[in-house]
Amino acid sequence: MGKRFTEYSQFDLSQVNKDVLKKWDENQVFAKSMTERDGCPSFVFFEGPPSANGMPGIHHVMARTIKDIFCRYKTMKGYQVKRKAGWDTHGLPVELSVEKALGITKEDIGKKISVADYNAACRKDVMKYTKEWEDLTHRMGYWVDMKHPYITYDNRYIETLWWLLKQLHKKGLLYKGYTIQPYSPAAGTGLSSHELNQPGCYRDVKDTTAVAQFKMKNPKPEMTEWGTPYFIAWTTTPWTLPSNTALCVGPKIDYVAVQSYNAYTGEPITVVLAKALLNVHFNAKAADLKLEDYKAGDKLVPFKVIAEYKGTDLVGMEYEQLIPWVKPVEVSENGTWKASDKAFRVIPGDYVTTEDGTGIVHIAPTFGADDANVARAAGIPSLFMINKKGETRPMVDLTGKFYLLNELDENFVKECVDVDKYKEYQGAWVKNAYDPQFMVDGKYDEKAAQAAESLDIVIAMMMKADNKAFKIEKHVHNYPHCWRTDKPVLYYPLDSWFIRSTACKERMMELNKTINWKPESTGTGRFGKWLENLNDWNLSRSRYWGTPLPIWRTEDNTDEICIESVEELYNEIEKSVAAGFMKSNPYKDKGFVPGQYSEENYDKIDLHRPYVDDVILVSKDGKPMKRESDLIDVWFDSGAMPYAQIHYPFENKELLDNRQVYPADFIAEGVDQTRGWFFTLHAIATMVFDSVSYKAVISNGLVLDKNGNKMSKRLNNAVDPFTTIEKYGSDPLRWYMITNSSPWDNLKFDVEGVEEVRRKFFGTLYNTYSFFALYANVDGFEYKEADVPMAERPEIDRWILSVLNTLIKEVDTCYNEYEPTKAGRLISDFVNDNLSNWYVRLNRKRFWGGEFTQDKLSAYQTLYTCLETVAKLMAPVSPFYADRLYTDLITATGRDNVVSVHLAEFPKYQEEMIDKELEARMQMAQDVTSMVLALRRKADIKVRQPLHTVWIPYTNVEMRDRLLSIKPLVEAEVNVKSITLMGSDTPGMICKRLKCDFKKMGPKFGKQMKAIAAAVEQMTQNDIALLEQEGRFPLTIENDFNVVIDRDDVEIITEDAPGMLTMTNGNLTVGLETKITEELRREGIARELVNRIQNIRKSSGFEITDKIKITISKNTQTDDAVNENKDYICNQVLGTSLELVDEVKDGTMLEFDDFSLFVNVIKD
Repeated sequence: MGKRFTEYSQFDLSQVNKDVLKKWDENQVFAKSMTERDGCPSFVFFEGPPSANGMPGIHHVMARTIKDIFCRYKTMKGYQVKRKAGWDTHGLPVELSVEKALGITKEDIGKKISVADYNAACRKDVMKYTKEWEDLTHRMGYWVDMKHPYITYDNRYIETLWWLLKQLHKKGLLYKGYTIQPYSPAAGTGLSSHELNQPGCYRDVKDTTAVAQFKMKNPKPEMTEWGTPYFIAWTTTPWTLPSNTALCVGPKIDYVAVQSYNAYTGEPITVVLAKALLNVHFNAKAADLKLEDYKAGDKLVPFKVIAEYKGTDLVGMEYEQLIPWVKPVEVSENGTWKASDKAFRVIPGDYVTTEDGTGIVHIAPTFGADDANVARAAGIPSLFMINKKGETRPMVDLTGKFYLLNELDENFVKECVDVDKYKEYQGAWVKNAYDPQFMVDGKYDEKAAQAAESLDIVIAMMMKADNKAFKIEKHVHNYPHCWRTDKPVLYYPLDSWFIRSTACKERMMELNKTINWKPESTGTGRFGKWLENLNDWNLSRSRYWGTPLPIWRTEDNTDEICIESVEELYNEIEKSVAAGFMKSNPYKDKGFVPGQYSEENYDKIDLHRPYVDDVILVSKDGKPMKRESDLIDVWFDSGAMPYAQIHYPFENKELLDNRQVYPADFIAEGVDQTRGWFFTLHAIATMVFDSVSYKAVISNGLVLDKNGNKMSKRLNNAVDPFTTIEKYGSDPLRWYMITNSSPWDNLKFDVEGVEEVRRKFFGTLYNTYSFFALYANVDGFEYKEADVPMAERPEIDRWILSVLNTLIKEVDTCYNEYEPTKAGRLISDFVNDNLSNWYVRLNRKRFWGGEFTQDKLSAYQTLYTCLETVAKLMAPVSPFYADRLYTDLITATGRDNVVSVHLAEFPKYQEEMIDKELEARMQMAQDVTSMVLALRRKADIKVRQPLHTVWIPYTNVEMRDRLLSIKPLVEAEVNVKSITLMGSDTPGMICKRLKCDFKKMGPKFGKQMKAIAAAVEQMTQNDIALLEQEGRFPLTIENDFNVVIDRDDVEIITEDAPGMLTMTNGNLTVGLETKITEELRREGIARELVNRIQNIRKSSGFEITDKIKITISKNTQTDDAVNENKDYICNQVLGTSLELVDEVKDGTMLEFDDFSLFVNVIKD
C-alpha cells in the first residue's frame, strides 16, 4: 500500500515558501480567491500607496502582513475581497531624490534643467524600485493586485483629484490666503499642519538663546532713577531680532521694575519683567546686597525691586529699535509702500504666559502666526523687505538666508536700509542646516553644522558688545523639523491655497466616533485630539512634480475658474483659442478625445507642469487667465485614492454611489499615517461625501531594533527582509511579528525571536503532523470511515475537540475584532500546550501497533480534525505552511477539493461539542502537572524517576470532584504512586502563611493597615483555608473594629516541610514528597533504560514496527532493576528478549550519574 500522507525528511520553511508560491502562481490562486467569490458579499479594502523610489524594509513586511491577514480571513469567511495595489508617485521624497541624483537644488530647476526634463526624471525615479517591491510582496505572500495598480501620476487619477477640488471650490471650502505658515527652506515649499505633526517632527534641539534689552524711549519717572531703563525679552531664535517691531505683555500679568547691573558690561540698568520670573533672572541670594557695593565681574549681581505694574500699565510705551538695520514699512493694497513710524511699542496679548522667558514677548510679525495676529490687532507694521519686483518679503528669503542688497528695490534700500550695518550680515544663513557648505556629496553633515558658529551666536555676541544682551545661554527646546529633509522649518508669510477644513471640523469629529480604531486610544487621542484642534489645510506646494492646482485666475484676481475635468479644460481652451489667447488646442492637436476614458487616449496628454502652465484661459470679461502655479499637497493625492483609483465619477460612478466599493471596511498603515493618510482620507470623505471613507483602521506601531532603537543604515541595525525571508521563510517572520506584540505597539525586532518561532511553534506543528502521517500511513488511515460518535469517544478526545471548538470560536472573534496577536497566541498555545504536549503525548500508545479498533480510529479522526482545523485557523497569518499542511491532509483524505487552504471555508465552531466542565477539569490536570514537574526540576529529580505521593488540598466540593476525576491521569503524567487529597478538616501536610499586598491594601485600608497586617499574621491554617474557599475573610482588629480582606489582598505562601516541596498558584497548592526508596529507584532505572533503548532504535534507523533483541552489561546498580522490570522494558521497546551479560560486544555506552553500562540492540 502506498503512502497517502506525504512524509518529509527535513523541515525547511524557506523551501515550503518557494514551493507554495510556485503552486499559487501556476494555479492563479489569488485570482481564484476573487473569481470564486463572485456574487458573494464584498469586503472592501483600501491599500495605502507606498513610493517605489525607496527600497522596502522589514517594517513593510509588518505593515503588509497586518493587511493581508484580514483580507485572507474575510475571503475564507465567504467574502469577495478585491485589493488593488497603488503607487504614491508625487511629492518631496521623489523630488529630493532626483535633485540629489542630478546634483541640483530647487533653485536650479528652470535654469540648469528644464521643468519638463526635471519632471521626466521624477517620473522615472519614482518607479526605481518597483521590482524590489513586487518581489518582496510576492515572497512574503501579500496578496494585492500589483499588475493593475493605481498610480497617482496617471492623468485619469489626476482628473479625479481635480473633480474633488472642484466640489470643494463649489462649497466655498477652497480659498487663497496670505498667512504665516510652516515652511521648509531645505525642501523649498510650505508644509501643512498634518505634515508638521508627523511622528518625530518635533525634536529637542540645543540652541543659543538670548534675553535682549530693549531701551525705553519714554520710561516712567521711577524707571530713570538708576542707569538706563530697558524692557527685557527672551527668544530662542536670536536671528529673528532684527525683524522685531513690538513687545507683547499679558494685560493681567504683574510686572516689576528692577534696578541692577548688566552682568556682561557692568553698566547700571533698570529692567522691566514679569514678577513671577524675577528669581529666574536675578539670584535670590543677591537680594540683600547693596547696589553700590557691586564690582564688575562679581558673581552675585545685586538687584532691587522699585515698582510693580499690571501689563495694561505698560501698553503703549515705546522703545528704540533693537537692531536698526531696516526700517519697517506700511504696504497699501495697491502695493505701494512707505516707511512707518508705528512700530516699536508695547502691545497687549492674552497668550503671554509666565511659564518661561521674562513675561514679555519679542514680536517679529513676519516669522510667527501669533506674532502676526497681535501685531495686526494693535496696528503694528511688519518688517518687510521690498524686492526688485516690488514684492513684500520677510528679511529671510525662501532658501533660509538674509536677502542680498542687490536683490532689493533700490529706493527701498535708499530709504529704509542702513547699508553699512546690514551689508555685513546680508546672505547670512539663519540656520546652519540651510547652508550648502554643510551638504557633502548630497548628504547633510549635521555634526559639522552643529559645531560651526551659527547666526544666532553671531547676533548674540554683537548684542553683548553693544550692551543689548542681558543674558545669553544654551537652551534645549522643542522645535519642528521637515518630515522629509530632517531640517528645521521656518514660520514664513506665504500666499497659499487652503481647504477650509475647520468648517467641517465638528462633522469630522462626529463621523470619527463611528470608526473602529485599533487601538481605540489612537482614535480618541492622537487622531481625535488632532481633529479637535484642526487648522485649515494648507494645500499649496511651490514645487514642480505633483498634481497641479486646477485654478486659473485673471491678473487682477477678479475672476477665477476651477477646472473639474479634462473635458472641461478642453472646452475652455477652445474658448481661449477663439479669443486669440492660444494659437491652438494642444489636446486636440494630440488627438485627445473628450469623454473617451481609455488609457491610450489619456496617455496622449500630460496634465503635469510645465504643459498645464502653458494653458491660458479666457475669463467671462474676455481677460486672459493663467494657472495658479502651485501644486497640491501630495497627501491629497493619497487621501483621494478611494475615488481616483476607479476614475470616479467619470467611470464606475454607480459602484461608488451604491456603496459597493466604498467606504472601506478596513484599512491599515503605520502610526505616522494617523495625521497623514488617515486624516486626508477622512477629511475628503467628510467634506465631499459627508461620509467616512473607512469603517475600521489599524494604526500599527514602529519596528525597532532589539534594543528599541529606530532602524537605519547609518546605525547599521536595519534588517534586510529579503535575506530574512530567504533564511527562515515568510511564515515564521510573519508569525513572530504578529504574535510578539499587538500591531499598534512598537515591535523590538530580534531575529532570534524568528528562529524561536520557527523551532517552537512551526517545529512542534511539523512534528505533530509527521507523527500523525507516519502512523496513519502504517495503518492505512484515509478518513474513509464514518465519524466515531462523540459519546463513544474517550474523554481525552472529547476534551481536545471541545478545546478545539472553543479555539475556533475565540480565534474567529479575534480576527473579526482585528486582534491578530490574540488569535496567533491562542493558536500557538493550543498547538504547543494542548495538542502536542498533552493530547499527542498522552495518546501515543493508541497510535502504536495493535488492531485498528474504534479507539484507534477515534484517535486518528480526532488528531486529523485538529490538524486540519489549525491549518485553516493559522492560514491568514502564516499562509505558506498552512497551505502545505492543509493540502497534505486533504490530498490523502479527499475531504476538500480546493487547490489551496485560502479558498477553503473558515472553520465554524460547534457549540454542542464544547464541554466547559471537561475543559476545566483538564486545565486543572495540566496545572497540577506543570506545578509538580516544576517541583521535580527544583529538586533535580527526573520525570522518569517514580515518586511516592503528591498532596493537594481542596477548598470546596467542586474542586475535590475535579481532582478525583483527574487523579489517575495526573499520577501517570507526573510519575507518582498516588495523589492524596486534603480537605480543610484534614490534618495538614502543607503549611501556609499569608503576606499582605501593601500596594493594594494600603490605599484601601489606610491607617488601619498596620493593625490588619498584624491580624493577618495571626490567621490559622483553618482561617486561610476559609479565605481560599470563600474568597473573603472577616477580621477584628483593635477597638473591635471589623474589616473584610479579599483573596486578592494577600499572597498565599506555602512552606516546605522536611522531605517535601510545595508550590501555590492561585487557589491551587501541591506538595511533592521527594524521598526516593530503593524500590522507587529500581523502577526509575527501568524507565530510564526504556528511554535510552528507544533512542538507540531511532539512531539505528529501525522502523517503528521492528522487533529487537537487547543485551545489557551486568552492573550491581542496575541488575535488580532490570530483572524486576524485564517484561515492562521489553513491552515498551518491542523487545523479544533481554539478557544480562558480563561483557557486551559492539555495545553503546550509557552514562548515568555515577556509573555507566553497555547495551547492544539488534533486529530480531
